[in-house]
Amino acid sequence: MTKLDIISDPICPWCYIGKTLLEQALAKRPDHPFKIEWHPFQLNPDMPASGMDRHEYLETKFGGKQGAIRAYAPVLERAEAAGLTIDFAAIKRTPNTLDAHRLIHWAGIEDRQDRMAMALFAAYFDEGRDIGDHEVLADIADSLGMDGAMIRRLLQTDADREDIKARDTQFRQMGITGVPTFIVGGQHAVPGCQPADLWVKVIDELTADA
Repeated sequence: MTKLDIISDPICPWCYIGKTLLEQALAKRPDHPFKIEWHPFQLNPDMPASGMDRHEYLETKFGGKQGAIRAYAPVLERAEAAGLTIDFAAIKRTPNTLDAHRLIHWAGIEDRQDRMAMALFAAYFDEGRDIGDHEVLADIADSLGMDGAMIRRLLQTDADREDIKARDTQFRQMGITGVPTFIVGGQHAVPGCQPADLWVKVIDELTADA
């Protein structure tokens, strides 16, 4: 097996698209050697714990609606090409994603990490749900067969908060400034949203080397 580390944030649209394209490649090569593990990187580490009104966020980051439309146009184009339907209009709040990263971590303990990461993407980008809200996170956990009541209790504590922050800091110190970033076999970094054909080529090369 080859470790494939994915450094990501569940409110990063390019991460959603990039993972979807990777999945298309994995479907073409079902005997792929990858063992996937997700890692935290907050796009907005200074976001208030309660998040921010979406309009206020867009005003601050892009200078308003028109700036956001220009910034998101290529995102929507790539998403459509990947078979995704991102509904930016449905998003009412931009969350702090620390708790979502905690949930991804806990899902990994139960071998549900990959499914959890994709469920968070879908909840945020397809349904406009606030994935900073503890009730939403517990509901998503329930939908994947985890104990939602236990997740709700854990979210009310500080469990793994500092660990998530430390891991985020570690990746920044390694020189990672944007996500998604994929690390193949602990050695080769593949930054950004890569086409499925590239991943098929990587898989074929790894298989040939093996």
